[in-house]
Amino acid sequence: MKKLFIAFVMAIGVFAATAQHAQKATINHTAIYVKDVSASAHFYKNIVGLDTLAEPFHDGLHAWFKTGPGIALHIIQGATEKKTYYKNQHTCFSIASVDVFVQLLIQNNIPWEDRDGAKKAITTRVDGVKQIWLQDPDGYWIEVNDARE
Repeated sequence: MKKLFIAFVMAIGVFAATAQHAQKATINHTAIYVKDVSASAHFYKNIVGLDTLAEPFHDGLHAWFKTGPGIALHIIQGATEKKTYYKNQHTCFSIASVDVFVQLLIQNNIPWEDRDGAKKAITTRVDGVKQIWLQDPDGYWIEVNDARE
């Protein structure tokens, strides 16, 4: 009876470990709800620098962008008003040079700030990574940094 109980407990442990492993999630996409899909698509393509993905709906209300290997940003038109978002709830994109990116923002008259909210300022973390924050056309917060993997 004791051996049967031990075998049963071991089987439950193996099953639990297998079930936990099978349930690990990976990010597939992030979606944002916007007032003007064209303005947002322009921003994410021409300012942030994302590559477009094939958009399966072909209804003029969606735009899809590649944000990483097998990961996408879905932009969905339909919001009726611009909302206020918390800065700490943001999406972060890493680029080669924050300084070069800032020049693009200046050319396009797009405001940015540092971590603490100082306008036209850049945060440098203790590890040397430079960061800025800006908002997309609907007010979603974006961090841009030069972090290396």
